[in-house]
This record gives sequence, C-alpha cells and structure tokens, in this order.
Amino acid sequence: MASDCHHHEHHVHHGLKGAALGQALGAAEDRCTTSQERLTAPRRRVLELLLSADAPLKAYDLIAAFGQHGEPAKPPTVYRALEFLERLGFAHRIESLNAYVPCRIEGGHMAAFLICDCCGEAAEFQPDLSAAREAASRTGYAVRAITLEARGLCAACQAG
Repeated sequence: MASDCHHHEHHVHHGLKGAALGQALGAAEDRCTTSQERLTAPRRRVLELLLSADAPLKAYDLIAAFGQHGEPAKPPTVYRALEFLERLGFAHRIESLNAYVPCRIEGGHMAAFLICDCCGEAAEFQPDLSAAREAASRTGYAVRAITLEARGLCAACQAG
C-alpha cells in the first residue's frame, strides 16, 4: 500500500451479505450440479468466505475464518477447496497479492484485475486479449490461462 494513502470512510467495498450471498451460493450449487461436480461443505464454506469478503483474502485468512465457531480449518482443506473453486471458475488467485477473490463475471474468461495500491480494491474486468491469443497461436503455443493485473489508484482514492 502507498505510504501517503489514507483510507476514506466513504470508500468501503462490501462483499455479499444476506439474500444476495444466498443467491450466489445457490447459483454455484446449480452450476456444480449441471457440470456433475459437488460443492461439498468445505468448498461451499470457502466460497461463502470469498463472496462475503470486503477485500481479497489470503489462504491463511480463509483458514483462520473457516470454522463457524472460530475454529480454524486444516490448511489442506482450504487449499483443496481453492483449487476446486479456481478450476470451476468460482474464484481467481491474484498472483501479486497471493490472495483470492470470487469471480464476478459469468462464463469462462481470462482473469484481469485493477488493483488499488491505496485501499486494496481488486476490481475484475474482462479485457480483450484476442491479439495476445492470436500471437501465441501463430507460434504454435496453446494458451490455457492469462491473468492480467494492473496496479494504481481507484477513482475514490484519487479523489481522496
């Protein structure tokens, strides 16, 4: 985070709560059923934590918050759940932060994030990477995944 950064009370990012969280979890259950996958209780809990978070979460944040009554999860439980959620497109790993966020864009896509160095917001967007894919294809390279991360200041922090 930038040293001259000041958090702004008006600039709060909210994860999903209440009915919106329930709807997102229900949609995830439906997608799993359609693709003949299982959203087990640990997978569902990790997804719930990601969806309700106000910022990207590190794996150890998820491990600590996992238990409904304050007990942490075993690390392999959370890492296996994260692997599943990434594979099915429910979550993305932000490499530069070593943290995870829920996917906010429906359907298969390459992940791209605008990361605020002040408040930590990680806004997902869908870039046009067709030129990069075409260049890779011309060289015979089969691209499986692209993650784009751009760092700077969000509009609220700039206005700060």
